[in-house]
Amino acid sequence: MTTVTNPVKPRTTEESPRSRRRGTIRFFRAATSSVGATLLSQAALLSVLALGGAPWLASVLAFAAGAVLNFFLTRRWVWGRRGRPRIGAELLPYVAVISLGGLASVGLTTLTGHLLAPLGLPHVWWVVLIDAAYVASYALVFVVKFTMLDRFVFGRGAARTPATTSPS
Repeated sequence: MTTVTNPVKPRTTEESPRSRRRGTIRFFRAATSSVGATLLSQAALLSVLALGGAPWLASVLAFAAGAVLNFFLTRRWVWGRRGRPRIGAELLPYVAVISLGGLASVGLTTLTGHLLAPLGLPHVWWVVLIDAAYVASYALVFVVKFTMLDRFVFGRGAARTPATTSPS
């Protein structure tokens, strides 16, 4: 009778402390890059609103400005991806994930604009309240977006190739 030993350690469902630490760092970096993208979005949103633009237009332009910046920040700094982005494996899934957040933002700012219209508020208060709705919408969906990007686009659940991964 032959005994076969398996030198591979059994898999567990628990994460190692090192893996959790990496996840925490990745989450902190994603939050930081989102703050940067939000600042750019805020500049775009407030500029369009201050010039008398409609809330839906302001939020669409703000979303686009923040999304482009955030793609490059998160891809490189949060998930360590280098090289040219792969359209089907990174860019399109990223656009799909963040579009859900963008739709929530556009919807909430547009709804807020409609609810505020009959109140006849001074323009500055109208801008402040629409801006608050815009920021609140992003805060609400950040964790969901991070999880989806981590699992399906850039993180360990996503397909990785040497051209798109940093050296470990």
